[in-house]
Amino acid sequence: MRIVAKIGTASITNENGVIDVLAIARLADEVALLRSRGDEVVIVSSGAVAAGVATLGLAGRPADMPTVQAVSAIGQSRLVEAYNVEFARHDLIGAQLLVDPFDFVHREQYLHLRQTMNRLLELGVVPIVNENDAIANDELRYGDNDRIAALIANSVNADVMVLLTDMDGLFTADPRRDSTATLVPFVRSADPLLSISADAGGSGRGSGGMASKLTSARMASWSGIRSVIARASRPGVLAGSASNELVGTTFEAHERTLSARKLWIAFAAEVAGTVHVDAGARRALTEQPNSLLPAGVVSSTGDFEAGHVVAVLDQDGDQFARGISSMSSRTVASASGRNTSELADGRSHVIHRDDLVVL
Repeated sequence: MRIVAKIGTASITNENGVIDVLAIARLADEVALLRSRGDEVVIVSSGAVAAGVATLGLAGRPADMPTVQAVSAIGQSRLVEAYNVEFARHDLIGAQLLVDPFDFVHREQYLHLRQTMNRLLELGVVPIVNENDAIANDELRYGDNDRIAALIANSVNADVMVLLTDMDGLFTADPRRDSTATLVPFVRSADPLLSISADAGGSGRGSGGMASKLTSARMASWSGIRSVIARASRPGVLAGSASNELVGTTFEAHERTLSARKLWIAFAAEVAGTVHVDAGARRALTEQPNSLLPAGVVSSTGDFEAGHVVAVLDQDGDQFARGISSMSSRTVASASGRNTSELADGRSHVIHRDDLVVL
């Protein structure tokens, strides 16, 4: 089997942000067990920023991007060093891979990344993936590794994705605040739980939370990949997840599958604006693969350019699709409601069907 395991900052650092060597040792033991069975494992690891903060002795996670980038560069080398030390106990070799959104959006970069990961796995190496915080900027970054894990799982055709956290899984409410909260052991692909707005808060040392994990689980589901949210410290958590045991919350794989590019459009890209369409356009987009034409557009909001991702809303204000706009907001405003034949410069669509995801 091929397993992608993502571990969060709170699970591999202590309250001061210092790398928890014992936690990484446990994860290395879990990976070694899977490798001994012939399984392949990709690790998506957070913790670089927290490790950098602790190394510099800062009071907390910085808010400004230049400092985040600097402390990430400091912490990343220490994080990978800790993995290499623990992997070496099992004669395993780790390999650092730093990624950014371009690696999933642009086909050439995507194919290069996939080829590199596949070759590393063929060589028996354990890739250790993290977002490239050191050179990313606000417009070109994900901000958490949960979504990156789902995109990685998609690109390597993983059998299961495991999100390792400091909680036992998804609960009916936040168990830290509600004593009646109970664990949800299984979520089907069509279950509304995959669409709920969960608490975005976490430990404060990382950048994710249960909301981002639900998004990641939905992305994996739409890739045809089963996913699990479970406690990182649970013994046998990776082997249990690979064997389809209920070790936390398991999310069923969906029959519908999306490419990495469309997953990025649907879940990972920043939305730069909205396009409101009439009932006829909604039917055309949802009933069969069609491009969004100017004639079906009622209005738009936001200041966006061609190539930006926009949300598509119906007349009731409900978002039912997202896509990459082929027009700027200014052009959309001037073309709205007009037939293609009326547009002198030959512009034929607002969003091409290949760049549109119906949600």
